[in-house]
Amino acid sequence: MKILVTGAAGFIGFHVVKQLVADGHEVTGIDNINDYYSTDLKYDRLKQLGIYKALMPSNKLLSSTRFQNLSFANVSLENKAEVTDIFKTGDFNIIMHLAAQAGVRYSLQNPDAYIKSNIEGFLHILEGCRTYPVKHLIYASSSSVYGMNQKVPFAPADNVDFPVSLYAATKKCNELMAYTYHHLFGIHVTGLRFFTVYGPWGRPDMAYFSFTKNILEEKEIQVFNNGNLMRDFTYIDDIVNGITRLMEKVISDPAKFSYNIYNLGNNKPVKLIDFIKILEDLLGKEAHKRFVDMQPGDVLTTYADITASERDFGYAPETNISEGLARFVSWYTSYYKQEVQSFTQ
Repeated sequence: MKILVTGAAGFIGFHVVKQLVADGHEVTGIDNINDYYSTDLKYDRLKQLGIYKALMPSNKLLSSTRFQNLSFANVSLENKAEVTDIFKTGDFNIIMHLAAQAGVRYSLQNPDAYIKSNIEGFLHILEGCRTYPVKHLIYASSSSVYGMNQKVPFAPADNVDFPVSLYAATKKCNELMAYTYHHLFGIHVTGLRFFTVYGPWGRPDMAYFSFTKNILEEKEIQVFNNGNLMRDFTYIDDIVNGITRLMEKVISDPAKFSYNIYNLGNNKPVKLIDFIKILEDLLGKEAHKRFVDMQPGDVLTTYADITASERDFGYAPETNISEGLARFVSWYTSYYKQEVQSFTQ
């Protein structure tokens, strides 16, 4: 199939693109490679796909030197003309919309970025699907839409009317916009609420990444809410497998998958303090911890009910937190040329 992946230089987008091209699909990736976190990391992800910074024209498609079935363009979702040009020439079967301005805490500092990328940018994707019809739009939502929901595990049918961060509010807005375009224009669309995705080539703004960096450098880490937060950490390979399984189903059974929202999580929350202990053991160093209060926009618990995902497209997370973190630490120490005192795979 011909597939457009937005956010192709991002953490999840990179891994999804890598799998799709390996499976033989014709993939076009787009990303604006913004500087919310290290652009070097983003360019290094693209290099793994055969897309080289030195060869990259601005918003023109560049063919991969590694995969004949992959091309990439530096495109900003906020630029409607650039997005429209990609749709106009792409003749896509599937849109995999994984781009967004991420980060709960950053949304307190730079709210404009979230409106421009997550709202305006998503509108341009929806308009592209409307004007140049596709078989299906799959887009990334977030577990953050559940807010301070007291009922666990979180189910897709739960009320999500009370987001506690602007980031969460934009993701809730995406779900409403997607339903509206489905209702008005018949676009087949599926939203995926991701739960704390982690793994190799991950995001430096995520706790597992910054904790690893600071522990190795013997710097202090901030432990929110005395380490009593619970997170449903989900390994990247399980997310990618879930996405590709879903993609097969939405094509083979379009009537059943005309509009849905699913959770993609591990269904096994881990306490933050236990998570830190696993990292300490893997890195061979004890963290210098500073216990601090909850941050605005944070939630106490995330916990995915994946019943519908298991039933409808065979989603089956397999990676436990110890195994997943071991793989991440192995990548991190190799990528950043760091040494650990003791490391067990």
